[in-house]
Amino acid sequence: MEGELIKYIDKIIERDLSKLEVEITLYPSEELIWKVDGQIKNTAGNLCLHLCGNLQHYIGAVLGKTNYIRNRDNEFAVKGITQSELIAEIQRTKKAVKSTLEKVNSSVLLQEYPEKVFDHSMTTSYFLIHLTAHLGYHLGQINYHRRLLS
Repeated sequence: MEGELIKYIDKIIERDLSKLEVEITLYPSEELIWKVDGQIKNTAGNLCLHLCGNLQHYIGAVLGKTNYIRNRDNEFAVKGITQSELIAEIQRTKKAVKSTLEKVNSSVLLQEYPEKVFDHSMTTSYFLIHLTAHLGYHLGQINYHRRLLS
């Protein structure tokens, strides 16, 4: 069962990163990717960088030992990165996730996640499910951001 779980998580993350790529390309201008308006405080560009940094760190660096160095503050501070640069970052994220999850032994899923993230310990499978839900949550925000501001 654990072996199937890792395949499902990999497929869902790959699917949603592909949707993220499409969302970013659907913005009619690069300026709108970085626009805030009213109660919308996070731009699509910053959410995209946040998702990529999150997955490249927690899956790529922690589980896959990719040596990725995350700068979480920068994910929300930087502005004006081009659509093509965001797409390239999404593609790097896809590659890091795919290459890591292909190597994850199913027994790792039952072990405690190797980095303390929350106020409690958790299994790697629990945290991977959390990361998948986190991706879907912010992907939905980006979709609404694009449709509201386009």
